[in-house]
Amino acid sequence: MNQAVIKRIAVLVSIGRHPVSGVPRYSRNDAAALSMASELAQRTAGASIDVIHAASAHNADNPALSEYLALGAASITLIETAVSQDVLPALQAQLQAQLQNYDLVLCGSCAEAGAGSGMLPYLLAARLNLPLLAGVIAVTPGAGHVVAQQYLPKGRRREVALKLPAMVTVHPLAPNRLRYAYARLRRGEIRKQVFAGYQGASGSAARGQPEEWTVEAAKAVPRKLTAPEKRSGHARMQAATVTESRGGKVVQDGSAADKAQIVLAYLREHHLVNY
Repeated sequence: MNQAVIKRIAVLVSIGRHPVSGVPRYSRNDAAALSMASELAQRTAGASIDVIHAASAHNADNPALSEYLALGAASITLIETAVSQDVLPALQAQLQAQLQNYDLVLCGSCAEAGAGSGMLPYLLAARLNLPLLAGVIAVTPGAGHVVAQQYLPKGRRREVALKLPAMVTVHPLAPNRLRYAYARLRRGEIRKQVFAGYQGASGSAARGQPEEWTVEAAKAVPRKLTAPEKRSGHARMQAATVTESRGGKVVQDGSAADKAQIVLAYLREHHLVNY
């Protein structure tokens, strides 16, 4: 009975960015969602997985997208949109199209590149009128529903029975058991299709010039040197409740070199400098 519940699974993927080099790559969160869908399909007879990606026309040929093929996706549906167009309507139309009625929609919690606000799953679930469960690390098929294990703060977990169809966002700490295989990358296929609302360059010109975004690296913020707290819990509680001196030393006498030596001794004592 459980094998007949889930027939089609959709996995929404995005292009990630390496945290150090900034080179485009597959998204770690979306890869965990693909891993979860693969394990779920293995437990359910006859279940199929559709990997969907929506991007503007000038970003559609990103080579990082094919890395999902190497991770196990048989094919990827690429939906091209206008440069200034949000991908939300394109994903909504794809999931609502004829013969595209999915039982479960999986995606990462937040994109690694671009706006990365994490609001797309919630907005998409609201448009599709689907229940959404966030922060899932494991999914088990059930009779007419799935049992999702949700990640909670401080290492806690809880199981939630979610009625299908539904949408799930995968927690960044969810296990990813997929293995990269170059043969699968060569064997896979990326199927391109143009979103019905995208009218090409002529349609964009009629609506005005597309909005241009400027992407630049974040500037490093100076780190404030803070000495480690060595007082006991009782002493810290008294300092927080009683208005008294918080410690320290005021040096008024002596030359500038003497005052500098006192500051340097303080930094060395608390291991804030190593010279």
